[in-house]
Amino acid sequence: MSWGTELWDQFDNLEKHTQWGIDILEKYIKFVKERTEIELSYAKQLRNLSKKYQPKKNSKEEEEYKYTACKAFLSTLNEMNDYAGQHEVISENMTSQITVDLVRYVQELKQERKSNFHDGRKAQQHIETCWKQLESSKRRFERDCKEADRAQQYFEKMDADINVTKADVEKARQQAQIRQQMAEDSKADYSLILQRFNQEQWEYYHTHIPTIFQKIQEMEERRIVRIGESMKTYAEVDRQVIPIIGKCLDGIVKAAESIDQKNDSQLVVEAYKSGFEPPGDIEFEDYTQPMKHAVSDNSLSSSKEGKPDLKFGSKSRGKLWPFIKKNKLMSLLTSPHQPPPPPPASASPSAVPNGPQSPKQQKEPLSHRFNEFMTSKPKIHCFRSLKRGLSLKLGVTPEDFSNFPPEQRRKKLQQKVDDLNKEIQKETDQRDAITKMKDVYLKNPQMGDPASLDHKLTEVTQNIEKLRLEAQKFEAWLAEVEGRLPARSEQARRQSGLYDGQTHQTVTNCAQDRESSPDGSYTEEQSQENEHKVLAPDFDDEFDDEEPLPAIGTCKALYTFEGQNEGTISVVEGETLSVIEEDKGDGWTRIRRNEDEEGYVPTSYVEVYLDKNAKGAKTYI
Repeated sequence: MSWGTELWDQFDNLEKHTQWGIDILEKYIKFVKERTEIELSYAKQLRNLSKKYQPKKNSKEEEEYKYTACKAFLSTLNEMNDYAGQHEVISENMTSQITVDLVRYVQELKQERKSNFHDGRKAQQHIETCWKQLESSKRRFERDCKEADRAQQYFEKMDADINVTKADVEKARQQAQIRQQMAEDSKADYSLILQRFNQEQWEYYHTHIPTIFQKIQEMEERRIVRIGESMKTYAEVDRQVIPIIGKCLDGIVKAAESIDQKNDSQLVVEAYKSGFEPPGDIEFEDYTQPMKHAVSDNSLSSSKEGKPDLKFGSKSRGKLWPFIKKNKLMSLLTSPHQPPPPPPASASPSAVPNGPQSPKQQKEPLSHRFNEFMTSKPKIHCFRSLKRGLSLKLGVTPEDFSNFPPEQRRKKLQQKVDDLNKEIQKETDQRDAITKMKDVYLKNPQMGDPASLDHKLTEVTQNIEKLRLEAQKFEAWLAEVEGRLPARSEQARRQSGLYDGQTHQTVTNCAQDRESSPDGSYTEEQSQENEHKVLAPDFDDEFDDEEPLPAIGTCKALYTFEGQNEGTISVVEGETLSVIEEDKGDGWTRIRRNEDEEGYVPTSYVEVYLDKNAKGAKTYI
């Protein structure tokens, strides 16, 4: 089958058909371009979607992604990002392997088509020219024949007429011969042109046109093959990314299978566990029996003098104060309750007989102090919890994370220690690198001046020392917390039986306040309506195991003060002592002498020098 033999007379139709084929190819190119744009847009939308749900850096969301379900979701987002990348690969491959090649091929196809049809039109014009020559020769031969016939008839007429002269007859005869010769020449010319035209026509329909049409047919078939190959490439581009897309989907499935609900539950425990134990059972109060009264005013003081260990009940009961240390509790019970005396007017107060007036002339029994403390308005059960709550309300986080529960505080301190160790290692590596560079400069002075690195080396060394001091400080706090946390039975005893049966309402209020705290900060607020007097039989012996308060600075006595009231301490002018508690606004400062003698002195009697880096250097709220 050949277009040259089958479609020898369909030149115009073939021209239209080949133009339609090019239009189809261009339409397919446009389709592929729009597909690549869709793939790019889809990939961009997938990436934006993945980025939108990615956890923000240094935010609360980032902390939430420690759970396996959140990790699986994060893996899904990452896999979707890779999935989007494969769609970008599809777009790039379709553009490079299909669109670019087809655009170039269309230009070549148009040039080839133009050349073939130009040759066809040229052959067509040549055969038309030959046809016109044949027609012209034919008309001339016909005309000459007619004129020769008329000239012959005229000669015969003149020859038959007796009245015409012989010369006229001869002239007519010559004219007839000329016309006859012209007809013969036209006939010969017409015959020659006709033969030539037939030859041209045969070559046109059997040689030129078939050759041209064959080229056009081959061109069209190549176009069809090329568009088919492009369609295969179109499918192959998609098929090439299917394995990677399958891996992305497998990754999502694997991430989903890695979700461990038990592990997430354990992480919740680790994240919010306070380290406290729930309070113990509340004992029944029999109101049908008369209430037992508190011990005498001197019972606590007498028991303190008679026994070295202060207790509330037996060892089997929990501690009375689960949230504060013994020394803080005792400081509250023994601190002066009236304003401190003003500093003496004379230049040498020590010369004044008896010195300044003491805060209280007569000692107040300790049990009175304790009962007054427990019945004060508003009543505060847990001072450390109150401190935590106020710190959170004010948006201030103490450096030692004391506003967190024990377990959470331990984790925060451990994280801080780890971060500081990383910083120390980083600075150490930098110091080592500078030291090596200095050695190189010493061996090769042309490379640089070794002295130029001294300032940087000193700065890095100072940074390391600062970080180490900081790390030691946090490690000390961590050791303090870890020294308490392992003895979980101690926590249980502290929390399970806070008071004796007569103090059950106080425990209930404190527990309810902890449970009602929405942020887990244990900020208990005591209502003024719930007021109960607490009986104080004995202190638990475990209070005596508490370590003394650390010194937060030093002070120098400006005047001599004779401490006559309970909780005060005598000082001599010029004496230097350790400060263990700042003035809280009541005019008294707590000091210590020789690690075993401590008490309060008027703040105006001493000059205080606080250590800025000390844990307790901050003013208590």
